[in-house]
Amino acid sequence: MSFVNARVEGRPLADEETRLIAAAAKGDAAAYEALVRRYSDVAFRTAYLVTGSAADAEDATQEAFFKAHRALGGFRPGAPFRPWLLRIVSNEARNRRRAEGRRTVLALRVGSVGEGAAAPSPEAAAEAAEERRSLLRALNTMREEDRLVIACRFFLDLSVEETAHALGCAEGTVKSRLSRALERLRGVYVG
Repeated sequence: MSFVNARVEGRPLADEETRLIAAAAKGDAAAYEALVRRYSDVAFRTAYLVTGSAADAEDATQEAFFKAHRALGGFRPGAPFRPWLLRIVSNEARNRRRAEGRRTVLALRVGSVGEGAAAPSPEAAAEAAEERRSLLRALNTMREEDRLVIACRFFLDLSVEETAHALGCAEGTVKSRLSRALERLRGVYVG
């Protein structure tokens, strides 16, 4: 179910999220646990995009949720929670990667067969897998700033506004970075 269209107990999800954030800020562990469950997948994917390692991404995600919990008192009511959280996650993942001093190899699980959809032929699946590997190799040759803006917009499907919050920059900066990053990607990607 899409969180965008979800409703909880007859109220829009945003109202439920606001209630959970307020309760968690007051020390309600169950409310924070609900937020963790809601955002753990996207937080992990974000950390994985930065670290390139499932183990490092898991550690970064866990630490980021801990830091976010401690920082809830400073969260601005009414502000979007997801970009705020993802900024903490990406900062923690970057810090973890820097601390370990190793270069990452970006790997993604892209594409899955939807329910009720016909399975692709083995040839089509092999071609798609090779195309994903080729795209990821090209993406891995790019600067971190370029990888992050592309990942936020296209792999995590964040809006320009959410990407700006997650990366800590203005929306116009996201648009210009994305444009330049895609142009550089076109220069190195042979698909």
